[in-house]
Amino acid sequence: MVRGWYTGASGMNAQQYRLDAISNNLANVDTTGYKKDVAVSKSFPELLLRRMRDDGEGVNTFGSYDVAPVIGKVGLGVETNEIYTIFEQGSFKQTDSTTDMALSGEGFFAVETAHGERYTRNGNFMIGKEGFLETKDGYRLMGENGPIQVGETKFTINPDGIIYSAEDMSEIDRIKLVRFDNERYLNKLGSSLYSETQTSGSAYVAEGNERPSVVQGYIETSNVNVVNEMVQMIEVNRAYEANQKTIQAEDTMMSTLWSKVAVAR
Repeated sequence: MVRGWYTGASGMNAQQYRLDAISNNLANVDTTGYKKDVAVSKSFPELLLRRMRDDGEGVNTFGSYDVAPVIGKVGLGVETNEIYTIFEQGSFKQTDSTTDMALSGEGFFAVETAHGERYTRNGNFMIGKEGFLETKDGYRLMGENGPIQVGETKFTINPDGIIYSAEDMSEIDRIKLVRFDNERYLNKLGSSLYSETQTSGSAYVAEGNERPSVVQGYIETSNVNVVNEMVQMIEVNRAYEANQKTIQAEDTMMSTLWSKVAVAR
């Protein structure tokens, strides 16, 4: 019975992690470039039960063996294995702002922060101090020659990420777009930023077929499907309640057991 308490409690704990991930997804449904999180659970190793002293032992040419029949397996609960990010492409939303950009394909913008270079899919940029292209949080967009400074110059961006002056079509810089060997294992920092990890590998400049196209005047919306998230939230709530009722049933049986034992004594 005590095992049943722990099994039910582990199930409730795992569902709580799922609910936290779903709630965070729904809270960021309107966040530009947001990628949804998914909580993955795994079961603890199961026990194999056999009936003791039932049919004894059998003998064959290799020696004796246990012929006690198998009753079945007993699960020992579940735990949250990981919470990972799904980097599916979000839909595009037209803004007609020259500083807004969306990436068509896999890849990330590189931005300069106080803690080093970080990466984002949020292309909702603005012209900040000293004419640099910046995020809403003040992080400068990186080009292949450093932070991109456009000043008050009107500019256009081609699909390859090259920024041209609209006046004389001179090249200002080329947007630095990066890829990773294992994007799934990037560390999500908040504010639409990611950092590399040992498992994801270091960032490298995307070229050729690996390089995503830059679409000016658009932003990428989140890849969260509200309907799917709401359905999953209902599923999580029901699973949580089922585990809760399991614990209550175990508690009732334990109370009955102790009351009967006390009466017998």
